[in-house]
Amino acid sequence: MGLHLSQIDEADELLTNDPLALLIGMVLDQQIPLERAFAAPYELVVRLGRPLDPAELAEFDPDELGAIFSRQPALHRFPGSMAKRVQSLCRLLLDSYGGDAAAVWTTADDGRQLLRQVAALPGFGEQKAKIFVALLGKQLGVTPPGWREACAPFGEDGSYRSVADISSPESRSKVRDYKKAMKVAAKA
Repeated sequence: MGLHLSQIDEADELLTNDPLALLIGMVLDQQIPLERAFAAPYELVVRLGRPLDPAELAEFDPDELGAIFSRQPALHRFPGSMAKRVQSLCRLLLDSYGGDAAAVWTTADDGRQLLRQVAALPGFGEQKAKIFVALLGKQLGVTPPGWREACAPFGEDGSYRSVADISSPESRSKVRDYKKAMKVAAKA
């Protein structure tokens, strides 16, 4: 089973098979449509002309990387700041995980540690970290003891709260409906 977040086959295949691409997509998943955020790592690969490499991205000239993110169509609504955030992510991956993006989750002994490790990544607040832990557990089989409790309520079976629950166009619609209902409830 592969991820279906961008709704573009090649981009979803990259997200499924490249942990760095998945982390970058999650970093970019704010203030733009989720499909754009999760398609952006694939577009970055196309623009670079080679696979994503955390060492290369960490050492990239910041202005050049910002220009790559800014090329139309821009990879994000805020291409410059997101290029910097991706660069910070890659530096942290080098410093803390030897450049192995998957080590963020493969080195966690339990759900609490997994959540702490994800929450320590640049661009991951508490809610985003919980959603990412739920995505790992629900769709990629990363299920250390206590993972559901650590990412509650996003780890709940049968829910349609976040990207963690998107596995098809139908489930994407259900997640969108849930988010709309939450916005209406918040305004009431």
